[in-house]
Amino acid sequence: MTVADFAFYIFAAVVVGSGLMVTISRNPVHAVLWLISAFVGATGLFVLLGAEFIAMLLLIVYVGAVAVLFLFVVMMLDVDFAALKGEMARAMPLALLIGVILLMQIGIAFSAWRVSGNMSLANPTPGDIDNARAIGLLVYDRYIYLFQASGLVLLVAMIGAILLTLRHRTGIRRQNVLHQMWRDPAETVEMKDVKPGQGL
Repeated sequence: MTVADFAFYIFAAVVVGSGLMVTISRNPVHAVLWLISAFVGATGLFVLLGAEFIAMLLLIVYVGAVAVLFLFVVMMLDVDFAALKGEMARAMPLALLIGVILLMQIGIAFSAWRVSGNMSLANPTPGDIDNARAIGLLVYDRYIYLFQASGLVLLVAMIGAILLTLRHRTGIRRQNVLHQMWRDPAETVEMKDVKPGQGL
């Protein structure tokens, strides 16, 4: 057994065990922490496959943003878990039926699965170019105009969302940066001649 095989079994065990703990954890905070562990294990599997770019995206986007957002939402919301458990008990027969159907589909898929003898886990990119550089050449060389157009569309959508949700309410004191920069110190500072024993 090579080091890559051993690392694969370790990461696979982490992903499967963490996914199981996500489903059976009673505390939602613990479930989110196990979900983060599953994402980290999946990142290791992507690195073993030679997809470093996808691995870093998974680690940065899902672990650094989505999972942390889940964690904050779960911790900040005051959720009545007793009521949720009651609703879950009512939906349990339908959930069991869906679970049995999914297990049957997985069994059918595995029964028809044949492993090819010529399978290789080598990097499929031609030449000596690694995964991240190949994706960079595609995005920033061949499809640069489409990539810039998609970025422009996202920028316009973000500006439009900000303008649609911006509300100017009266009676609220707001900071005026230009007014603060252009003020005259001679008009804003006043010297007081305070005599001894006399308060302001």
